Amino acid sequence: MKNMGIVFQKQGKDTVKNITVLIQFVIYPIVAAVMENAIQVEDLPENFFVGMFAVMHISMAPLSAMAAVISEEKEKNTLQVLLYANVKPMEYLCGVGGFVFGACMAGSGIFAVLGGYAGRDLLSFLLIMAAGTLTSTLIGAAIGIWSRNQITATAISMPVMMIIAFLPMLAMFNKNIETAASLVYSQHIQQLLNGLRTEAAARPENVIVIMINSVMAAALFALAYRRKGLT
Repeated sequence: MKNMGIVFQKQGKDTVKNITVLIQFVIYPIVAAVMENAIQVEDLPENFFVGMFAVMHISMAPLSAMAAVISEEKEKNTLQVLLYANVKPMEYLCGVGGFVFGACMAGSGIFAVLGGYAGRDLLSFLLIMAAGTLTSTLIGAAIGIWSRNQITATAISMPVMMIIAFLPMLAMFNKNIETAASLVYSQHIQQLLNGLRTEAAARPENVIVIMINSVMAAALFALAYRRKGLT
């Protein structure tokens, strides 16, 4: 726990200095706030932009941040220094992952404020966001471990997070895309968020698909860690 705490603090300081990673945690809440207040369209669903950018937030921020952080430290050999200092690989991953998860959940709190959620809706909103954030964090960690450097990590993570983030939006306009999106957790995250404050109850398939995606992300992470490790 001590080593994980040290890695957590180190990552916090590094993130403040790294504008590329820092902007991932703040850009989507900012854009959502601007859109919610600047665009007033008749018959637009309540919290439309909050839900849209919340899905982008949990799909892109943790994935890109984890991949960037791990690949950067591997490339610059700072990770090797930590391992020589008796920080175990899983302690490092838990410390970095804990920081990324916490930073993304702080952004989720901003979305909750923008949406005016309270009570049971607030708890449900944060739980839904946590499920999506955890899945994306595992995928990002797997990409970071598998990549030799930042260029490779960016090349892999960019198309992956674009697909995950934009499928729910495109699914609103195309039935074929909607069918494909039904296999991805971001689509079901959006459906659950849209169901808050309405009479629409969460469907079993929403929870099942998110859980299957989370297990697959964990398996992908475990495979990458077993094959590549952090060396």
